[in-house]
Amino acid sequence: MANVAVVGAQWGDEGKGKIVDWLAERADMVVRFQGGHNAGHTLVVDGTTYKLSLLPSGVVRGTPSVIGNGVVLDPWHLKDEIERLAKQGVVATPETLRIADNCALILPLHGELDGLREDASGAGKIGTTRRGIGPAYEDKVGRRALRVCDLAHLDAIGPQLDRLLAHHDALRAGFGAAPIDRAALVAALEAIAGFVLPFAKPVWRDLGEARSRGRRILFEGAQGVLLDVDHGTYPFVTSSNTIAGTAAGGSGLGPGAVGFVLGIAKAYTTRVGSGPFPTELYDDTGERLGVRGHEFGTVTGRKRRCGWFDAVLVRKSAEVSGITGIALTKLDVLDGFDEVRICTGYRLRGQDLDYFPSHAADQAAVEPVYESMAGWDQSTAGARSWADLPAQAIKYIRRVEELIRCPVTLVSTSPERADTILVRDPFAD
Repeated sequence: MANVAVVGAQWGDEGKGKIVDWLAERADMVVRFQGGHNAGHTLVVDGTTYKLSLLPSGVVRGTPSVIGNGVVLDPWHLKDEIERLAKQGVVATPETLRIADNCALILPLHGELDGLREDASGAGKIGTTRRGIGPAYEDKVGRRALRVCDLAHLDAIGPQLDRLLAHHDALRAGFGAAPIDRAALVAALEAIAGFVLPFAKPVWRDLGEARSRGRRILFEGAQGVLLDVDHGTYPFVTSSNTIAGTAAGGSGLGPGAVGFVLGIAKAYTTRVGSGPFPTELYDDTGERLGVRGHEFGTVTGRKRRCGWFDAVLVRKSAEVSGITGIALTKLDVLDGFDEVRICTGYRLRGQDLDYFPSHAADQAAVEPVYESMAGWDQSTAGARSWADLPAQAIKYIRRVEELIRCPVTLVSTSPERADTILVRDPFAD
């Protein structure tokens, strides 16, 4: 049986939460391998809505869940999210949730720096969530980060703090902000350490043992491939690699552990925040997609920008992430359109392109080339088999497959986990 890695094939918000929850019931472990609490996963289970941003989606089902070393962890948000879920009857314990003890920490100073930078950027804002994810990754690669394991040795973090605060105080001075209150930071860490440490483990050992015993492991990514720091619409990207290859390094397992790669893509396209978006619609059609799709960010509440499906970008995501099959979500949002359109290429200053260029100026200047198809009047909402789908909807799915050069493995027709059409079982490969 294959292990499965789930990644977003667009700019995030593709519906990964539901698909991961659907798969988690059949997995033995679920692992988050990158990102921070800037992710937003919404699960609807038996009519109850659960909103996650840091915890792996498996926690709702009670599937043993892991926060891998590739994640940057805000310990205060972790506590808040665990306590909020507990009020909904989902209890995370050290037996059901494990955190890599070598995770880098997000500290209050990271969120403050995030905000200072965005406020000073004016029109050049990247549109971060201001939650400190980028600055935390910077400190990690700069070898000055505090990690989860340091919470057990706070009496010895003096030299690490010296290095960290020397860097941040210099940055803050440039923005006219006061130096960091060292004593207050240490006191906050001392107060949260007792909550976090029971969950801290060398999770690479647990995952290695699970793999050797033939357990099914589900790797859960955050954001989307088009926000990858290397392969996305730079600089309007996140601060980590969101491609499936990161599942290995971000969990502590070798690349051979990642089997089936499931990419999640909406039947149309959305984006939150700044950055290029070739198929964005500014008309009534874009508004209709947003209203019907309830397009507001899980984490930020920001309204999402909406547009037609971009086959060129999803094809790129499939190639750079090694996607085996696509889960096509929110097909029902397209119900009732007289015409649906798919972007099949671009025109840039009179030249035809079959790929998305790397430079930001070129990305902003491309014009989409569309192919139009007849829409369908019948509802696809709640469909659970091909027989429930209108013929024209099936035609749309088949054309998407051709254009992205990747088969559709699952089709999602509502937020409810049961409203899913299984074409090919990822775990069976």
